[in-house]
Amino acid sequence: MTGLPTTDEIFYNNAGLERTRVERIVNDASVNADDGELFLEYRQSESLSYDDGQLKGASYDTLHGFGLRTVAGEATGYAHASELSEDAMHRAADTVRAVTAGHSGAAAEAPKGTNQGLYVADNPLTDMAFEAKVKLLQNIDAYARGKDDRVRQVSASISGEWQAVQIVRAGGYRVGDIRPLVRLNVSVVLEHDGRMESGGHGTGGRASYDAYIDPDCWQNAVHEAIRQASVNLEAIPAPAGAVPVVLGAGWPGILLHEAIGHGLEGDFNRKKTSAFSGLMGQRIASPGVTVVDDGTMPDRRGSLTVDDEGTPSQRTVLIEDGVLTGYLHDRLNGRLMGAASTGNGRRQSYAHAPIPRMTNTIMLNGDHDPDDILSGVDKGVYAVTFGGGQVDITSGKFVFSCTEAYEIDGGKIGRPLKGATLIGNGPDVLTRVSKIGNDMALDPGVGTCGKDGQGVPVGVGQPTMLIDELTVGGTAV
Repeated sequence: MTGLPTTDEIFYNNAGLERTRVERIVNDASVNADDGELFLEYRQSESLSYDDGQLKGASYDTLHGFGLRTVAGEATGYAHASELSEDAMHRAADTVRAVTAGHSGAAAEAPKGTNQGLYVADNPLTDMAFEAKVKLLQNIDAYARGKDDRVRQVSASISGEWQAVQIVRAGGYRVGDIRPLVRLNVSVVLEHDGRMESGGHGTGGRASYDAYIDPDCWQNAVHEAIRQASVNLEAIPAPAGAVPVVLGAGWPGILLHEAIGHGLEGDFNRKKTSAFSGLMGQRIASPGVTVVDDGTMPDRRGSLTVDDEGTPSQRTVLIEDGVLTGYLHDRLNGRLMGAASTGNGRRQSYAHAPIPRMTNTIMLNGDHDPDDILSGVDKGVYAVTFGGGQVDITSGKFVFSCTEAYEIDGGKIGRPLKGATLIGNGPDVLTRVSKIGNDMALDPGVGTCGKDGQGVPVGVGQPTMLIDELTVGGTAV
């Protein structure tokens, strides 16, 4: 769209920095370093929440600053400030040069650009009036209460972000990116015969608010929230034991992200702390299991035109037909492991150094019909949606709670289950996948991944798949 500012205008015209002097500071700080960059950031964000028939919260925040990094071998010098000034950058340069003292490094080659854009640069915070956002939340509340007389509580929220970044390297290399991000969430509480249960649904992506203020979008979110709460009203306590588990398409890919994806990030494998360390080229999963991390999907929550080191995002095959074929690298870990960056150097903000992180992590389609997968299971659990989860990277052990799950009885979906948790080991569970569906779906766009105290937006996806045996925690029988 014409009229939108460029990152040069944001950081040099508007913030008052002088480009050639900034580049000189970066050049001086990078002497004898193996790598490094200046990361400039300007971000606007807002969030509105509506609960119990009234606006409960409205926030707006502007963040700006820089992070300056030098790398010498495995050592990293990092300094940051919330002040976009050359004086602050000079002070930061004095700090980060400490790691290059006595080091004689050769600057790594800068990333090669692609000029590929994956999302619009529009600012979602300014393309819709505040009053219209409040009215949207009011409409959601009224619509939900009118759809089901069991509704006792409605909570709705909308949030938006507009982030501009520029990465500057020694030698005059500069690349910028402007990243919109929006999210809509709806949750409800239903009551029936004295029992109360909740349900929720969210959606989002790198786009303007337009798609999410469309009634087809937000009404679908309401329908899903009420449907999930209705299912939970009928749920029985989940039995405990080791049984076949069918994972649904889409959001259950979060198990793949946590239990397998983190273990394939380069830093854990360089330090040999991952359960997958040293297994490159070996079979680690059942035949047919192919997993990719794809940061190049247009408008997706986890996508990036360039990562936070300036490397263009790419599609990286991690597991191909059950064989480990790749790790996710930032520049530092890639260089130390003799590999190129895969465009997965990410950071939460200018106050954080980049580390290897996932973007959109997906298991690709198999050739089984999802209905045939379910009909082939006599007794088991069908897990449709997950809540929170935890994983130990070193051992691969994980625990995930199901927010929507069903018993499988005689090859048919039976009663809904409450309190089901899936307990297993990432490397082991991959070898127990026996059937993969042909219905790969992506999550609705609400994922946030935490690592080393940093949160970044991510995406997941997978088809329906059968795990022959997995421990389900619930109620002992």
